Amino acid sequence: MRFCPAVLAAALVCSFGAGSVLAAENSAVHPGQWPSAHWPLPPDSVLEKRVASLMAKMSVEEKVGQLIQGDILSVTPEDVRKYRLGSILAGGNSKPAGLRIVNAEQWKATADAFYRAAMDTSDGHFAIPLLFGIDAVHGHNNTVGATLFPQNSALGNAHDPELIREIGAATAAEVRATGINWTFAPTLAVPQNERWGRAYEGYSQDPKIVASYATAMIEGLQGKVGTPQFLDSSHVIASAKHFLGDGGTKDGKDQGDTEVSETVLSKLHAAGYVPAIDAGVQTVMASYSSWNGQKMHGYKALLTDVLKQRMDFQGFVIGDWNGHGQVPGCSNDDCPISINAGVDMLMAPDSWRGLYEHTLAEVKSGAIPMARVDDAVARILRVKFRAGLFEAGMPSAQPLAVKSAEVVGSAAHRAVARRAVRESMVLLKNNGGLLPLDPRKRILVAGDGADSISRQSGGWTLTWQGTGLKNEDFPGAQSIGAGIVEQVSAAGGQAEIAADGRYAHKPDAAVVVFGEDPYAEFQGDLPNLLYRPGDNHDLELIQRLHGDGIPVVAVFLTGRPLWVNREINAADAFVAAWLPGSEGGGVADVLLRTRDGHIAHDFRGRLAYTWPRTAVPGQGAPQFPLGYGLSYATNRAALPTLPEVSGISGEQLSVSNYFDRGKAARGYAFSLTGADGGVTAGDVSPATTADGSLRMTALDYKAQEDSRRFSWNKGGAEVAIRAQTPVDLDRQTNGDVLLVTTLRVDALPGRDAWIGMGCGKACQGRVALGAQLAALPPGQWTRMGVPLKCIRAAGADMHHIDKPLVWSAGQGAALTISRVVLGTDVDVVIDCAK
Repeated sequence: MRFCPAVLAAALVCSFGAGSVLAAENSAVHPGQWPSAHWPLPPDSVLEKRVASLMAKMSVEEKVGQLIQGDILSVTPEDVRKYRLGSILAGGNSKPAGLRIVNAEQWKATADAFYRAAMDTSDGHFAIPLLFGIDAVHGHNNTVGATLFPQNSALGNAHDPELIREIGAATAAEVRATGINWTFAPTLAVPQNERWGRAYEGYSQDPKIVASYATAMIEGLQGKVGTPQFLDSSHVIASAKHFLGDGGTKDGKDQGDTEVSETVLSKLHAAGYVPAIDAGVQTVMASYSSWNGQKMHGYKALLTDVLKQRMDFQGFVIGDWNGHGQVPGCSNDDCPISINAGVDMLMAPDSWRGLYEHTLAEVKSGAIPMARVDDAVARILRVKFRAGLFEAGMPSAQPLAVKSAEVVGSAAHRAVARRAVRESMVLLKNNGGLLPLDPRKRILVAGDGADSISRQSGGWTLTWQGTGLKNEDFPGAQSIGAGIVEQVSAAGGQAEIAADGRYAHKPDAAVVVFGEDPYAEFQGDLPNLLYRPGDNHDLELIQRLHGDGIPVVAVFLTGRPLWVNREINAADAFVAAWLPGSEGGGVADVLLRTRDGHIAHDFRGRLAYTWPRTAVPGQGAPQFPLGYGLSYATNRAALPTLPEVSGISGEQLSVSNYFDRGKAARGYAFSLTGADGGVTAGDVSPATTADGSLRMTALDYKAQEDSRRFSWNKGGAEVAIRAQTPVDLDRQTNGDVLLVTTLRVDALPGRDAWIGMGCGKACQGRVALGAQLAALPPGQWTRMGVPLKCIRAAGADMHHIDKPLVWSAGQGAALTISRVVLGTDVDVVIDCAK
């Protein structure tokens, strides 16, 4: 069942499936039904002459180069010099020199190297500066020491466009201070299903909030049209994304199909684009998703007829990461359909060279009309001229870059972020008036998120998924627990942080900080709204402390509302802190009184998303409606006990977590297959195949019996994790997602080991490990990653994976495995080309 927001229920009709009457009747586009926008920049004859003059000198090869964007891990300055590419980007896991995390100086050095290449005219080419794009989506989140603002789903609860404008300006300054001139933000999705893994990138399910924030963020990032600050050296080019309907896909699946009427698409999902264009946004990013079965990257009626003509967008359309390759009839390195549909610049991170060659051939053959090429190149050049890139000079020599140490993570920017934390938190329960806490008392801060800046920041933080990070990776930042300890200590009280809740002295109150692990994009897609199905350790911690007679404040870290009725019932007070970012002290500002007993900051946040009554999306009235939120000044009534029936029955299947803590995840089974083909269950250790070819025993890694050791007495035996029902991993295969095994090589006498996935009878993708596995340090734990794209290339049908892990090794081999998941955070990546 698709959720239809209450604010639009009277005006719009929700579509419930591809076969619905509305979906069938509205597969065509009627531009006259769409809202019109007004490009705010007046005609500029000087600009047009500059564009026309430059284009008249450009060869067709140079023009095609302007249409292509490559990623810094796949393109070099020499490539830019040779192919005259129009843009480069740094994807979520792309850092200078292949490093995992980098600082401002390293970004500037990279920007300088590419700038010199683009401006080099020694071979007779013309100097055309590069656009350098990056996902600065909650601050300059790819840079060590940068200010990390709350994620967008948090900011929507603040209902404060002026705050958003300040965040945009601060983000722009920090991005320019590192030599980069373009951010792929803001996201203007209007998420309609919190199962979507990108829900936290959307400000609200209410299109009115999204529309009001669109103007503010774009003017913050770019400066306001008509002022001297517009696109000056302190601002960046913005990108409204993802056009269109990314937040409305069926079942909340990322890159899926938005099955709604044209009315819903135009009135709800396009709500942020009219104000964005009115504010002069320079680029719009096309969506991976489809509308009623048609991929947006190839949808000419929407990209050209609606966006560029009806909505008067005069900037340029940028594609998403190999998004053009998903258009039927296209591949990552060949897609004339997408350019002809209206995408002006194709984001081809690792496929740019082949795409350049195919596009050039298609322009010369007429498959892509020269008029379309000239239109796209002119749009791109106008943006570069408007942004002053031709005059800006070396990135590291620009005004903010020369003082980057004063700009990145500045005290002023952190103050704005801390205010954003205070304004965005929502108080859902405060029985007995437990909050605000007295800082002069003894306070325990517990839970997995108590002292984790990574957990409180979420995905798109230093790495794509935001995982595998330590507090030391965030200089200048503060965890929630550290912020509470600081203020309690200053007031004369006592505070301690203990993630497991084991205290030395009984506290007067406990703050339990817990929530979602970091994730990004499809890695965060959920089958329902259950919080941690099958894992009750957060609930048990709250209950144990409460059972000790300790009042408990639950602080929930999440990118979206989830079903946590049991946790809400178990706690005396419950706070939705969302993903607050680097300034954890902002949480303490609101939870604690001042040392003299006053309330310094009340709760101001009001829900921008409804909170679910059950774990089934859209089932019945919400538990807490849009606009709900308590404060200290009002709403003193106790919250009644909430129903604890989730609405979900049966085991819940994870598509990304297969084996952990010595057990197969829910919905999966561990098995051993002997060299003779006989299968033995692996749920109890020790276990041995009937033919004695493979033996499994339990070992300790970080906890008692949290890993399994496999010893091969004969070659041909296999270890496998089987899914109760096949999982579809096709979307995860489009990108850098890895099958990650945390393992220890105990013995590997031969090089005939392999790893793979099963996909039904006579279907399997095997990747030989050979010398790469043998090269791992024996006896040392390692997170080894195998790219899913390698498994697909080896023959696996990624739509139908019934064995997400199959291991085999030769006689005498011994491996110990602790964890198997999908992810990106690894120590070693297997190169399947070897």
